[in-house]
Amino acid sequence: MRNRFPIMALESICLAVILSLLVPVTALAQADTTATTAFREKLSKDIDELLDANFTSDKPGVSVIVLKGGDIIYKSARGMAELELQVPLTTEMVFRIGSMTKQFTAAAIMLLVEEGKVALTDEITKFLPDYPTQGMTITVEHLLTHSSGIRSYTDMPGWMETRIVNPMTVDELIDGFKIEPMDFEPGKEFRYNNSGYILLGAIIEKASGQTYAEFIQKRIFEPLKLDHSYYGSHESIITNRASGYDGSIDNPTNARYLSMTQPYAAGSLLSTVEDLGKWNTALFGGKVVNEESLARMITNYQLSNGSLAGYGYGLVPGDLRGHKSVSHGGGIFGFVSHGVYLPDDKIYVAVLCNSTGHNPAPLGNKIAAMAAGDPYPVFKALSVGREILERYVGVYKIDDTTRRYVTLDDGKLFTQRTGSSRLAAIPSSETAFFYDSTPSHFEFVVDDKGNVTGMRMFPLGGKEAELAIKVDEEMPAERSIAKIDFALYDDYVGEFELLPGFSITVTRNADRLLAQATGQPEFELFPSSDTVFFLKVVEAEIRFVRENDGKVNRIVLKQGGVEREGNRK
Repeated sequence: MRNRFPIMALESICLAVILSLLVPVTALAQADTTATTAFREKLSKDIDELLDANFTSDKPGVSVIVLKGGDIIYKSARGMAELELQVPLTTEMVFRIGSMTKQFTAAAIMLLVEEGKVALTDEITKFLPDYPTQGMTITVEHLLTHSSGIRSYTDMPGWMETRIVNPMTVDELIDGFKIEPMDFEPGKEFRYNNSGYILLGAIIEKASGQTYAEFIQKRIFEPLKLDHSYYGSHESIITNRASGYDGSIDNPTNARYLSMTQPYAAGSLLSTVEDLGKWNTALFGGKVVNEESLARMITNYQLSNGSLAGYGYGLVPGDLRGHKSVSHGGGIFGFVSHGVYLPDDKIYVAVLCNSTGHNPAPLGNKIAAMAAGDPYPVFKALSVGREILERYVGVYKIDDTTRRYVTLDDGKLFTQRTGSSRLAAIPSSETAFFYDSTPSHFEFVVDDKGNVTGMRMFPLGGKEAELAIKVDEEMPAERSIAKIDFALYDDYVGEFELLPGFSITVTRNADRLLAQATGQPEFELFPSSDTVFFLKVVEAEIRFVRENDGKVNRIVLKQGGVEREGNRK
């Protein structure tokens, strides 16, 4: 009996200790939940504001989803799914996803690799014995990584203007480009190539005994319950299918027709943001391909010269503000898309737009950074005197072959990297500047004596600075501007389509001729002759082609040594 009380007392003490331990754990859990809830509420508010600033309710719009750890933490839509019937967009709407198709095609190939039906080192003639390789060795991996050297059919003159409307079998599609000369030796260069993914679709069919559409449906869509994803077709009735629009954001037009037999394994799939979220969760959760296959898909491919391609298999490995990222976008008549995943943060964002007037990639990246708790910095414009801006003018050396040129024009500072666009820089302080068309920003390095010695650029809003040293070199000579009759400008006004979903719209403002490419800012064109105009913002020129009847119905864009034709829409 004497021991009873001490035992009870000991039990009481133990209970008190347990309770004292439980209380803080519970409080911590509650605090964590509260913090998470507060973060998500702020995230939703910030994304809502971002979407509201970029989309209106009466124009084509956007569908967005954000997942963390496979759970949906945000989804919303803006704008119209169908302008003529005034149907608003919802997140259940089905969009063409364009080249986001390529990650599905790459995964299908890897499934066949795992089954031993395909090897990455297989020459394509193993499956397509009649394909003329012109004496070169072209492998399945070359096709996956856009390093095959095969001519992309979408780059062939006239294809996107006329042939794209014709229904074609897979063999007819391949016959259309297989006799073209090779662009380079396989494995030596990276050049984005839709023909390569057409060939991958054909290889999937040969190796599996199914059509590409059947394979994707049976091996990917059905097992993952992607019930609102489809192989594209104009004939099939697809519930909640959004209409697509081309043209500018303020003046949309119905998307131009193309036969959905042609994008095929390079771009014919349709989906919703929710299905894309399911797909990404399954892919990175080991439910589609094994760990080794996934690692190959997201590894930066090394070319034969030792440089990196900047591409994996159907996916683009990269960096977003110091966070490892995997992404891919798409563009097709009437639609543009972007998906980005941050593996370490387990954050996925999909952005689908039903107008080629929008650019979803910067939007998706901004949202992903917000969701990671590491948003892009926001800058406020500041007025800076001309005398301060003048001291920054000059040449800045990045490396032996690359420079950044800083110029002053009409009181505004401009920067232009070798081979890139000329962009207006907006001051946020006397030494720091940002752009309104890209998250990149920079600051000038000034020594104790006030001398400008260099520039620290933060590409795409990243945290690692690229240093360029100011050097005593001459600026490149400016092209001379010809004097021509401004009345000619009226003949050049219009919209010219160069690729599916990519056009250049030419407008006139008094004695200025302006051009705006899909999803890009408007820039002025300067005449070097009656028909040839150049851009100051980038090393490119546009030639207006006058036909025998005197009308201008096409243009030729020359940039980076490549010429591309565009027909008037």
